[in-house]
Amino acid sequence: MSTATLTTAKPRAGAGSDPLFLALSIGASALLIALVLVDGQPASAVLILGGFGLGIAFWTAEFSYTASWRRFLVKGEAGGLLGGLIVIAVCAVVVVPAAALEPHFGGAIAPLGLSLVVGAFAFGVGMQLANGCGSGTLYTVGGGSGRMLVALLFFLVGSVLGSLSLPFFLALGGVDPVLASDYFGPWGGLLVTLASLGLVAAIIIAVARRRGATWRPPRNYVIGGVVIGLLCVLVFLAGGHPWSVTFGYTVWGAKIAGALGIDLAQAPFWQWPGPKHALAGSVLSDTSSLTDFGVIFGAMAAAAARGPFAAGAWPPAKSLLAAAIGGLVMGWGARLGFGCNIGAFVGGVASGSLHGWIWFAAALPGCLLGIRLRPLFGLTRE
Repeated sequence: MSTATLTTAKPRAGAGSDPLFLALSIGASALLIALVLVDGQPASAVLILGGFGLGIAFWTAEFSYTASWRRFLVKGEAGGLLGGLIVIAVCAVVVVPAAALEPHFGGAIAPLGLSLVVGAFAFGVGMQLANGCGSGTLYTVGGGSGRMLVALLFFLVGSVLGSLSLPFFLALGGVDPVLASDYFGPWGGLLVTLASLGLVAAIIIAVARRRGATWRPPRNYVIGGVVIGLLCVLVFLAGGHPWSVTFGYTVWGAKIAGALGIDLAQAPFWQWPGPKHALAGSVLSDTSSLTDFGVIFGAMAAAAARGPFAAGAWPPAKSLLAAAIGGLVMGWGARLGFGCNIGAFVGGVASGSLHGWIWFAAALPGCLLGIRLRPLFGLTRE
């Protein structure tokens, strides 16, 4: 991710550190870990640690799906996009066979229908306006971006609205989830999944070459892709399912709504077993929330270790408006599309689920529209 995607540029190496925020990030993570251990949840402690590592990895590698997709669509540069596929390949090696062979594990799967397509398209629009996707919003907030804090707050609102909209879209019908392992077995499903990644990578490289653009992934995307992929595997093993960034946002939004006197408990989405349990329980019992908290504190630690935390000025009002609109649209789209770049695309494809590739195909044109809208808010198209 270029420094332009953050509210402030990263401090130069050697600029010192911010001991207060470094201590706060480590202390807050330690407190969360202590709370879940006292409650007898060692796997939850692993989720927090995994998230902490993800926050450091995303921030240090400047790993941005949003910027990578924009560079590919505008200039044809494919390196960042291929880095994202590395994450999926690393995850798939474990997720596809484990989800097929062990009942304790589940993949990220979703039906194919209008909800998926509309949600992914909307998410693509929102991520380019907000300048960050689900994971990008999370770790840039942790890294001290005030602009992305605005995006996150509106992301929560959009997520709640999406939870109210999803049952209507699902009632329109669709096709049951399609899993490679259901047709080819656990190992055949893995081979098919890896082959699909190879095919898409070849297409992406061909497009880049045709446009005379760079296609080789930069070092930070190769190393970052492998590290992020391994940490996502750790989160999968600890939580029993792939990391779902935006479900945590939906839970946070619903709990805030409840605190404001808006009772969502009787809404259809919140009557489904998973959401119902998450709404009724503590956020410390929600696997997505635990990982998300870890990411925020991990990115904060990485940022504070490099220099003064959140020391830059706030961006112009038009940029903040884009962040708010983008966050709102992303939140709504994430619920309709069964997740974001991580939960739907990375998790879906890494599970051998066809919906992951459909999400990707629908999100790209949404990104194109979002890129065209960016200049209206003083944002560049590159």
